[in-house]
Amino acid sequence: MEDRKMSNKFSLITDGLVKNNPTFVLVLGICPTLATTTSAINGMEMGLATMFVLILSNIFISLIAPMVPDKVRIPTYIVVIATFVTLLQLLMQAFVPDVYATLGLFIPLIVVNCIVLGRAEAFANKNSVGDSALDGIGVGLGFTLSLTVIGIVREILGSGSVFGWKFVAGDGILAFVMAPGAFIVLGYLLVLFNKFLAKK
Repeated sequence: MEDRKMSNKFSLITDGLVKNNPTFVLVLGICPTLATTTSAINGMEMGLATMFVLILSNIFISLIAPMVPDKVRIPTYIVVIATFVTLLQLLMQAFVPDVYATLGLFIPLIVVNCIVLGRAEAFANKNSVGDSALDGIGVGLGFTLSLTVIGIVREILGSGSVFGWKFVAGDGILAFVMAPGAFIVLGYLLVLFNKFLAKK
């Protein structure tokens, strides 16, 4: 019985990484995915910022869900998410201003990121605080890893570097650090990821 419980808890994290991966399976949060993955570090930072909001909003929404009337459920969740995004902005401006300057506009846009609101509506308002936190961790890690992988591929092809470490002399293919490259890389990775899932 205890083993089954542990297995269920572990699956909440692994589902977000694989079966319910927000980028490669559910195809959510595409705007920040395409815009912030010009490098691996940018993708990772955006993913971690989203995960911070996702975990805290899941926990808080799970706590208040029984008290929120159905008529104001979605607006309430948006206010909760916006509060944590504002907290994240203030923390980033205070402690990592360079990261905040790089990600800029995309931090406030976490408020309307369908991944965060989707998990609040589909999971956090129906489950316990602990399970909601684990769901936030799993989906947040899935999003972070997806953005990091896309960023790695785009940075290697576009700049001949990875995480800022240059290993190819000269420039890469400029298209890969621009919008068309984002669509191409995302498309190919979507196909590869879903082919991998189909074999399992």
